[in-house]
Amino acid sequence: MQQMSNSSSITQFLLLPFADSRELQLLHFWLFLGIYLAALVGNSLIIITIAWDHHLHTPMYFFLLNLALLDMGSISTTVPKSMANSLWDTREISYEGCVAQFFLFDFFISAEVSLLTVMSYDRYVAICKPLHYGTLLGSRACVHMAAAAWGAGFLSSLLHTASTFSLPLCQGNAVDQFFCEIPQILKLSCSHSYLREAWLLVVSILIVFGCFVFIVVSYVQIFRAVLRMSSEQGRHKTFSTCLPHLAVVSLFISTGTFTDLKPSSISPSFDLVVSFVYSVVPPAVNPLIYSWRNQQLKDATWKLITGFYTEAMNC
Repeated sequence: MQQMSNSSSITQFLLLPFADSRELQLLHFWLFLGIYLAALVGNSLIIITIAWDHHLHTPMYFFLLNLALLDMGSISTTVPKSMANSLWDTREISYEGCVAQFFLFDFFISAEVSLLTVMSYDRYVAICKPLHYGTLLGSRACVHMAAAAWGAGFLSSLLHTASTFSLPLCQGNAVDQFFCEIPQILKLSCSHSYLREAWLLVVSILIVFGCFVFIVVSYVQIFRAVLRMSSEQGRHKTFSTCLPHLAVVSLFISTGTFTDLKPSSISPSFDLVVSFVYSVVPPAVNPLIYSWRNQQLKDATWKLITGFYTEAMNC
């Protein structure tokens, strides 16, 4: 590990590789390439389908489009650099690149937590207060809530980035992660100097926990309303729109929170797996989760694909 006196003398960081042997490095490259392409294709299809089909111009799909944009941004922040390092057999990332990766990843992740909270409110109003849905979630209100989610992510990321990289870093430049994230950069700071950012991190975790509580309470009310429905078809349709969102929230928040609160004695390999689950898996599987039980979205996507194919064949 390269010892550094302070952050001003650091010109690059060393990221943790997924494998040491050349064969496993290439396997990691091809695996991440497949996941990355699947995430880009899946989320792009959702964005294009929702923008193209006017039947999907509703609050639920508007928020889903924003979620797809955030997913594409978050996975594009971490995976391409990890792929490039494996392909070229290197661990290096420049100081500026690490700061940019740190800022962008925290921005997309924080905005996604806010947006998932907004989406749970959308489902609550749609199911528990359907007569007020048009009033509470009009087009202007939806734009404002989405903008607030993006703005909250930007503000949180700006504070974390400024606070973290203003700390003196005297524990070397080796980051025990495949991308630059808050807990790993804090490990490199001098003793006691990290407490300021640690408190900011605790506040952020409490805010995330508050969002999670809001989501849970919303879904408790939703499930109570669903169970009171007399129509089995109505219950099935409601569950088909709510369960995917609940699955995404559970996976995303639980693994992300564990990453921030995990004990320092945890092995780096297990840490890699957990970080992979919360940073790479959700953007790749979210399109599948949201389209799996959503017949309207599946039909619109299939109509879009067949329409493009027919048009291409006629050219």
